[in-house]
Amino acid sequence: MTLSQTQNNSAKFFAALYVIIALCDLVLEYLFSNPEVRYITKPAIVCSLLIFLILRKTTIPLFRFNYLLMGLILSLAGDIFLLFQGQLFFILGLVMFLFAHIFYILLFVKDIAFGQKSKLFLVLTTVYGFGLFFLLYSNLKAMLIPVIVYMIVILGMANTSYFRSQEVGKKSYLFVLMGALVFMLSDSLLAVNMFYTSLPYSHIWIMSTYALAQLLIVYGIIYQNPPLYSEKNKG
Repeated sequence: MTLSQTQNNSAKFFAALYVIIALCDLVLEYLFSNPEVRYITKPAIVCSLLIFLILRKTTIPLFRFNYLLMGLILSLAGDIFLLFQGQLFFILGLVMFLFAHIFYILLFVKDIAFGQKSKLFLVLTTVYGFGLFFLLYSNLKAMLIPVIVYMIVILGMANTSYFRSQEVGKKSYLFVLMGALVFMLSDSLLAVNMFYTSLPYSHIWIMSTYALAQLLIVYGIIYQNPPLYSEKNKG
């Protein structure tokens, strides 16, 4: 077995382990509603991605590693703040995820190629953002400005993922794009649940999409870099 095959197998093993960790958090929240053990299981989702990324450090260009690392660390901080009740903790969590998205933007923008893509995606995400904003507007009150800023940043994150050049590789491109879109969906569900109406099984939908989004982004960046997952090395 080659080094590339071994590392591909370890990536598959980690994905299975990651699903188990995320399921543990979802089941505990569903069965017991905010059990104390979630102070372990929720941070464990991103912690496991951090460990996986660090183990792959030598296979990723340093600037990509650093941006992705900071995005995950800030996401972890956001997860921890959101474990606690109260507006202050929510705002702190929002700020952490805001900066996490900014680091993801910095990561994706390195590979942008605007001339190669239709601008329709930009139009559609902008319309989506305005629609969501007007849905939430009447209930935002003191959170109006923070939510507007956050929405602009996450739409920027989604668009920089879309406008990445396909020269990064089809697998990397699709993983990152899907991760960004699922992240946007997760944040939208959270916003609707908090500022518009309570969603049935909201925790399950929010956390499952969030966990999937982070995994797709991390794998997308790893798949971008030869020789580990280079499609040119097949055969």
